Order: sequence, then structure tokens, then C-alpha cells
Amino acid sequence: MVTTVAVELMPSILVVSALTHELDHPGVLFTGIGKLNAAYALTCALQHSTPDLVVNYGTAGGLKPGLSGLVEVARVLQSDMNAMPLAPRGQTPEDASPVVLSSGQPGVLCGSGDQFVTAADPWLQEQGVEVVDMELFAIASVCQREGVPWRAFKYISDHADRNSGASWHAHLTNGRQIFLQQLERLQANPSATLAAP
Repeated sequence: MVTTVAVELMPSILVVSALTHELDHPGVLFTGIGKLNAAYALTCALQHSTPDLVVNYGTAGGLKPGLSGLVEVARVLQSDMNAMPLAPRGQTPEDASPVVLSSGQPGVLCGSGDQFVTAADPWLQEQGVEVVDMELFAIASVCQREGVPWRAFKYISDHADRNSGASWHAHLTNGRQIFLQQLERLQANPSATLAAP
């Protein structure tokens, strides 16, 4: 008599990061900086295999006072798309795609654009944006179009002010170990929430 044993397979997770300086770890897809590089690299990767989950890790500027450490992103919008008056800021003209993409997890609102934010932007404040980065909207958009779930974790490296450049360089690698611990939790349980600091 043959006995069938159900084997629970570990989820296939593709970790995506912009720079090796942020996350020097085997098996990570490094895209380079910016939305175009991120979209191209992830699209190419998804042509060869489809993971169960795409996880983005990177640094981010914190806009919300007191926000620090590793945070999870709940939603992301495209902060640098500005084609007014053809469409409101954040929306691509003649494009019915969602302007805010959700990970389905609790967390912060990320504004994503091809600019390193070093000063207050009233529009970001009006939208309630809490962190800013340069790749996530593209990553989330590719995932949404390809039907692949995504999650994103950002380490607050600076506060999007005039000291951001120096602060980013100083804190570029600080979140690596914290994220890798979170990644271990995700590999065991893809719906695990961010561990308390």
C-alpha cells in the first residue's frame, strides 16, 4: 500500500533591491536606481520564472515625524508623474491603471519617483505620503500587471531634507540585518506581519 504524504512547499520569494550596497545578499535581483531600471529588470526576471511573492527592500526618506527603522509599505503612488492639466498629478494621461497600488498589508504610504527628495513637497503632504523612494511604484506596477503579489520593506535612511544625501550614505547599510530577519519570517509564513522592533 502506498501512503501519500502532503508536503508543504516553501514559498518562492523573489527579493528585489536597487543596489548591492543596500542588500549584499545572494539571490537578490538588483535593478539599479529608478523606476525605469526597476521595471525593466523585474519584467525580464518574470519572463523566466514566476515567484509566489515579490519582496522589495530598500532605503527610503521618511516624511512622517518620528518614523524610523524598518517599515512596511501598505500602498504606493507615483509621485513624479505630473502631466497637468492632462491628468491630475500622480496619474498617467490616457492610462486606466490604478494610481495607488496596494500590497494588501498594513503599513505606510510610499511616494515613488525618479527624484531624490531633499525638501518638503506640499503635494506629498496633501496625499499623506509617509516615505519616499525611487523604485517601488514600478515594481508594484509590474507585479500588478503580471498578477504576482508584492510586499515592500523600507529602511528610513534620511528625512527628505537638505541633509538627506549625507544621511543616506551614512545609513545605507543599517537596515540590512533587520530586513533579513524579516525575510526569514516571510519564508516560513508569507503573510507574516512586520516584527515589532
